[in-house]
Amino acid sequence: MAEDFAPEALAVFEEIKAARGVPDVNNFWKALAVDPVLLRRTWESLSAVMAPGALDPLVKEMLYLAASMTSGCAYCTASHTAAARAKGMTPAQYGELLAVVGMAAETNRLAEALRVPVDPQFD
Repeated sequence: MAEDFAPEALAVFEEIKAARGVPDVNNFWKALAVDPVLLRRTWESLSAVMAPGALDPLVKEMLYLAASMTSGCAYCTASHTAAARAKGMTPAQYGELLAVVGMAAETNRLAEALRVPVDPQFD
């Protein structure tokens, strides 16, 4: 299987496995390996964005999950649901996340459909 990937891609795979403590990379990374430059850039960008910072790691995963849900990416939703659970997301938190994402989708659509002008105090 390793012979199916360019050496540059395999090097990124090793970084991912070491950073995550996993024996293999998931299918997303394997798909990106068709272009090792894209693979490296995506891994480095993701690592920077998800690195420790002002936001708690669980909050970052839940934000990523919410964005994935609203984008309609089944793969990303599944992946980041698992990641958020691994970082401690409880069933209650997941339920509230779903409620917020669903409510935001509904009110966003209503505001867009009605062409509601932005209130001056929000500018």
